Amino acid sequence: MDSVNRPSKEKSASSVVPTVDITAGETVSATTTWDSRAEKALVRKIDLRIFPVMIVLFILNFIDRNNFANARLKGLEQDLHLSDVQYQTCISILLVGYVAMQVPSNMLLNVLTRPSWYLCGCIATWGIISACTGAVTNAVGAIMCRFFLGCVEASFFPGSLYLLSRWYTRKEMQLRVTLLNAGNLAAQAFGGLIAAGILGNMQGARGLAAWRWLFIIEGAITVAAAVLTVFILPDYPGTTSWLSAEERDIAIRRLELDAGEDPAMLEGLSAVQGLRLAVTDSKVWLLGLTYFSTIMGLSFSFFFPTITQSLGYSTTTTLLLTAPPWIWAILVSLPNAWNADRTGERFLHYFWPAAACIVGYIISATTTGTGPRYFSMFLMTTGYASGFVMLAWVSNTIPGPAAKKAAAIAMVNAMGNIGSIPGSYIWPAKYGPLYVKSFGAEIAILGFASVCAFVLRTYLRHLNKKLDAEEGATIVPLEGTTKNGVPSS
Repeated sequence: MDSVNRPSKEKSASSVVPTVDITAGETVSATTTWDSRAEKALVRKIDLRIFPVMIVLFILNFIDRNNFANARLKGLEQDLHLSDVQYQTCISILLVGYVAMQVPSNMLLNVLTRPSWYLCGCIATWGIISACTGAVTNAVGAIMCRFFLGCVEASFFPGSLYLLSRWYTRKEMQLRVTLLNAGNLAAQAFGGLIAAGILGNMQGARGLAAWRWLFIIEGAITVAAAVLTVFILPDYPGTTSWLSAEERDIAIRRLELDAGEDPAMLEGLSAVQGLRLAVTDSKVWLLGLTYFSTIMGLSFSFFFPTITQSLGYSTTTTLLLTAPPWIWAILVSLPNAWNADRTGERFLHYFWPAAACIVGYIISATTTGTGPRYFSMFLMTTGYASGFVMLAWVSNTIPGPAAKKAAAIAMVNAMGNIGSIPGSYIWPAKYGPLYVKSFGAEIAILGFASVCAFVLRTYLRHLNKKLDAEEGATIVPLEGTTKNGVPSS
């Protein structure tokens, strides 16, 4: 199972919520009853409110982050006089700021009552920074823009995961995390299509290079989206005005039941106390190591247009060819996430996409044929389903308290993105156009990540058995849920 915290035994609509009188140190019981149909209606209402806008914002998030790779195909390196190392630094420096600010941002988010305003403010800010990248004239300017872009974008991804964890139970998280990350894959696909249109038609418009227009247009769209969505994006269940009092009560109580914690412990810790709990939890570090090696093993995405260019087509055709593999990744990730939620199993749903990606690397490293190499790109993008499983695995394994969960999600995500920093140096131009050495390194790294995931699964099983032995009986989890992302059977 996925977490060592015990989920409720009950699946009925009538549930007993244990609470603790902090002053007396006594355990008391409060019974809260609601109709299961009301809970299902509430979840649908939350889904419709959150996901349309969040997926759009995720698409813009990854488009603004990855448009540097697309701009490279239309003269960015030449116009800014970037060396190969300077270009790689522009890629990796974003991740430095991104990693550095994730934990502080999530700690702040945990104490704010209006996360919608905070997140949308950050979105508008990174849109402005992205647009300003179109005005840089040298390597220093590009590196500075990329660094500050990373600092501001650090708020969104871990913040969004934490926001989801404050609305959904553990058995609901995997599919919804994947739905959210479908924005990432869609950005990879449609970002190339948008870039093809801008780079193919805007060269010389108003005296500017097409790659400059790419940053300006995409940044302006992001700012507009932030302004439009600030009044749509929800806050927390207890502070969201578009829920009725009954709906707010159901939203809060069902999460308390799922976490197996009393309400005071869920909300009563400070951000610093939550960080301390996360830092001293070995599960957080093991999750982080697995995610670190996973993201490092998937670093091909930063150079995907360049890898696709090795097929020998024009810039526009190359950008168009980048879209189908990412659309395929969406089609693979969603059923994988649905089945992971249905079965409560995480490791196998992590391992098979990683194995498919490794096969793709092997094909690309050992053949020069256009057909096989393009087929291998579909296998590579399949590997992203593994990363999505890891993100839900964190929420399953660390269900609460809220402050600890916020810090743990940020820590694990930060460790994953640290893996992108050395990963961005695995693909130097001297290894091109076939990048055989790069693919060899990625095979080893993603293989190591799979071993880490297996160790994580084994360790969580051990903790679950230990808890079962201490309790003297095995707790039967909710259907479709687990204790640590590993089935109890």
